[in-house]
Amino acid sequence: MKGSTRPFDPGRLLYGGDWNPDQWPREVWLEDIDLMQEARVNTVTVCPFSWASLEPAEGRYEFGWLDDALELLTRAGIGFFLATPTASPPPWFTLAHPDALPVTADGVRLRHGSRDTYAIAAPSYRSACRRMARSLAERYGLHPGLRGWHVHNEYGTIDYGPYAERGFRSWLKQKYATLDELNAAWGTAFWSQRYGSWDEILPPVATQYLPNPGLVVDFRRYSSDEMRSACLEQIAQLRSAGSHAPVTTNFMLPDWNNLEQWSWADGLDVVSLDHYLDSATAEAEAHVAYGSDLARSWSNGPWILMEQNATQIKLDGRALPKEPERTIRDSLGYIARGSQSCMFFQWRASTAGAEQWHSGMVPHVGKDTEGFRTIVHLGEILERLEEVHLPPADGPVVKADVAIVWHADGWWALETPDLPSSDITYRGELRAIHRALRALGIVTDFIAPCACLESYRLLVVPCLYPMDERTAAWIESFARSGGTVVVTYLSGLADSAMRILPGGYPGRLRDLLGISSQSLRPLQPGTQLILRSELGPDLEVTDWTEHVRLNTAQAVYSFLTGPLTGSPAITRATVGAGTAWYISTHLTQSSEQALWNLILRDTGIDPTIVGAAPLGVEAVVRRSRDADFLFLMHDGDVDVDVTAPGPDLISGNDYSKGGLLAAGSCAVIRIAPDAATAVSISAHKP
Repeated sequence: MKGSTRPFDPGRLLYGGDWNPDQWPREVWLEDIDLMQEARVNTVTVCPFSWASLEPAEGRYEFGWLDDALELLTRAGIGFFLATPTASPPPWFTLAHPDALPVTADGVRLRHGSRDTYAIAAPSYRSACRRMARSLAERYGLHPGLRGWHVHNEYGTIDYGPYAERGFRSWLKQKYATLDELNAAWGTAFWSQRYGSWDEILPPVATQYLPNPGLVVDFRRYSSDEMRSACLEQIAQLRSAGSHAPVTTNFMLPDWNNLEQWSWADGLDVVSLDHYLDSATAEAEAHVAYGSDLARSWSNGPWILMEQNATQIKLDGRALPKEPERTIRDSLGYIARGSQSCMFFQWRASTAGAEQWHSGMVPHVGKDTEGFRTIVHLGEILERLEEVHLPPADGPVVKADVAIVWHADGWWALETPDLPSSDITYRGELRAIHRALRALGIVTDFIAPCACLESYRLLVVPCLYPMDERTAAWIESFARSGGTVVVTYLSGLADSAMRILPGGYPGRLRDLLGISSQSLRPLQPGTQLILRSELGPDLEVTDWTEHVRLNTAQAVYSFLTGPLTGSPAITRATVGAGTAWYISTHLTQSSEQALWNLILRDTGIDPTIVGAAPLGVEAVVRRSRDADFLFLMHDGDVDVDVTAPGPDLISGNDYSKGGLLAAGSCAVIRIAPDAATAVSISAHKP
């Protein structure tokens, strides 16, 4: 249950980006307001990094400049999220409170000079954050332009210093109660690591060789909980000051993950996401879908896109161009999958500071640019989507038949050292499965272990390495009641304390899957093996294999090449009224897609629009209060013909008698509820 039980409804699709007036002279403010109105911007995020401007010395607040900036916005009819600027403590704070600087795992205390330089558990830091949140809420908590509170920015800094030591020990006492329980859970008899006092326990700081995996994952759990506690303290200050505006904090989706998002979402009114593309190829759109499905799932409904890049894709040290078609297509892709906003970092590209080459809605060159013209055009498009933001009266904003289990434990577990293979990552396997399903036209939800499954037909469990008995029972119950379960390798091998479960792999799930793996056999880099089946095409395998023995399951695919030739690789078992698949290998992406095509056929799950995905058209139905909206994002190379029972809100075309959708373009078609089956898409024939 989230902070608010009602779906987040801002009254419109929010459009804009981060605006930092304290970084610019006042004549630029006036130009900004004019340009915002030209672009139809209706919302900005204000001052996420303005601590030094708001509190130039300890206890001395200067709000006059912010009063003036918010007055300009309000007169122009532009609302704002007000950020608490606690991600970037000012120099005076770190000089006065050097104990609040973070310590790395190597024991180095960092110095001031960037953002995110704080020890999250330091009392002086937490106190200063509470004071700042309280002061902002008392002054602006009832402001008519306030759309919501943006608490902090991208929580994620992990500290290994003395305050973290104390906090970790306190957290462990609450979890394990006694040292005997902790020693048993972590298996500290190994290497003479048994703890005789709580004070002997340290975070996983740099040590001679390998740290204890139970300690490593518990410290990640503690760090997430400590940051969540800091966030909730700020929220409590906002509420106690009398402000009831919706509260969010922006999750980040990079190559690292330091938060357990399900528990965080419980304390927020709506989840927001900062999302930056990790590819300049067609894979970028798959990344948009992945991030959007995660955010919608964490928020359990509509969510906020708080940041994206406007005109660039930062990749491998290069700022690559983000073409206008992609900016529009991706922005609509987020909205199709439940976002209530299209926001960017930032409004105006900075001319100084560490991120001066981070793109803005207003580029360095100014308004007479392709980039700004794209921003204006996008604003025009969003104004035409008047009803899209309205949450449905009941049910999900996007309906999915497939749920993929996501939990930070799986991510953190596969980052512990000395696993059987360092080539396998949690994010890599999750992305590969989601990418394959999207390419087949399937929209998915992500789901926490033990959540409600009544609306799903297919449950996917990828690489969930640590697993408790309750989660295993939940998975089995779904299958026995008629659902289809697909489990991948590296799932259920250990308990929640990272202790390997003996008797054969995959641990807790052997009986459900009807198999037992006798040995894990990672492959050398560059090795590729072939799987064969009578039911589908040959599949290619890299990185990971297992020696699987059948019990009650049947082999669907077996090894055609390599030392395991003839042995089962992908299996299927009947479990009660349902089925359970086991994928014991790591597949190439094309083979991943071929296998999921087979599984979907076996399960009877069809894409949203039959035939759209093979033509490069992503089709997503977003449910609203009085209608459904079919979003078509075409990132393929061939123009398509579309027939649909409704008008395109972007172009005004009536597709009821058929019409053209050009490659690279988009359409948003208002249709009656459940009318998606009346839509057809085919390659255009001139």
